Amino acid sequence: MKYIITLLTGLILTTAIAQNKDKGIFKVYDKGKVYYYSTILKDIKAEEAQKNQPEPYKRFKVSIKGQKFPDKVKLYRSVWHNPPISQGNTGTCWDFSTTSFYESEVYRLTGKKVKLSEAFTFYNEYVLRAKEYVRTRGKSLFAQGSEANAVTRNFKLFGAMPWSVYNGLKGHKFHTHEKMYKEMKAYLESVKKNNAWDEKTVVNTIKSIMDYYIGTPPEQFKVDGMTYTPETYLRDYLKINPDDYVDILSYKQAPYFTKCSYEVPDNWWHSKDYYNVPLDVFMDIIIKSIKKGYSIGIGGDVSEPGFLNGPGEPQVAIIPDFDIPSKFINDDTRQLRFSNGATTDDHGMHLVGWYKAKDGKYWFLIKDSSSGSRNGDPNAPEFGYYFFSQDYIKLKMMDFIIHKDAVKDVLKKFKK
Repeated sequence: MKYIITLLTGLILTTAIAQNKDKGIFKVYDKGKVYYYSTILKDIKAEEAQKNQPEPYKRFKVSIKGQKFPDKVKLYRSVWHNPPISQGNTGTCWDFSTTSFYESEVYRLTGKKVKLSEAFTFYNEYVLRAKEYVRTRGKSLFAQGSEANAVTRNFKLFGAMPWSVYNGLKGHKFHTHEKMYKEMKAYLESVKKNNAWDEKTVVNTIKSIMDYYIGTPPEQFKVDGMTYTPETYLRDYLKINPDDYVDILSYKQAPYFTKCSYEVPDNWWHSKDYYNVPLDVFMDIIIKSIKKGYSIGIGGDVSEPGFLNGPGEPQVAIIPDFDIPSKFINDDTRQLRFSNGATTDDHGMHLVGWYKAKDGKYWFLIKDSSSGSRNGDPNAPEFGYYFFSQDYIKLKMMDFIIHKDAVKDVLKKFKK
């Protein structure tokens, strides 16, 4: 009997220990207190005199009552980077995050502090997409989203320029592509409907639409008294070689240590230049690289219960144990979520710093261009940043861009 009682006691204790500590709740957000609605859209649509108060919206989130997180910028060791800026009402996070990454690279390589033009890149990206739309007779995706290596590809094809000579704002405080994109999209749909596949005409029309909304990029400009073209500015002033940058991916649907395609809609040109590695290698690169002073342009899923960015929330990204306990996060659980659509290719950001907690796990300082990282005090150092747990990156971040010198030992394992 004593044995039975002891056994039952053990089972009860085991069950209690196994219970989830994290709980989920539904939160209702007042759009009037959300930065995107209260500031960005208010500024962009001021002339349209919005009369209707935005309706609240509900989200399923993890309850963090009583929990504390390393959600202060001062805790983190970080590389040099420009202050966060907003992408406004656009779907161009891939451009803002990777441009920020390259700005940090310029400083790391040359010591120069530069602010580069995101607008020059997305201007050329829309042109490239229009050309592909014509080539594929309307089958290629024409949208605002893209991937980090699109910036690298644009640099290689067109060069770069300073923000000061071309910013695409045309006097506005925030970017917005809403009207411009709708007009370009409608035009391309008419091209398809009328079977009017003349590339020169299509490209010139797309450019004329962008010229109206965001201005025309200059063909040459002066920096420090010298005249540059975008190509010579990239090569001679920034000292950036696009071939020095690689994109690292981790998923099981392609063989590890092979180059493959990242099969998401925003990889619209079907790049097969992703270096696919096991998850432990993926994480090892991130941790070692940021500690050595290499920043990282990273992308993945931000539509999770543990991704907190509402008013009054700490702007952290964690994995609740009701999703999956930390010890069970591995290559298979990561792939499961990508395969069943639970992990999506949502957002690109710039990983700029790190912090090691008392439990031995790492946290990462994430510079962000989206509105969700801006729901706190605009004067606080944390405005425009997120704080990602090691587990969140391990489960939900799918790929990153980095200088090849940071991963030269890993690249040796790939067959040429």
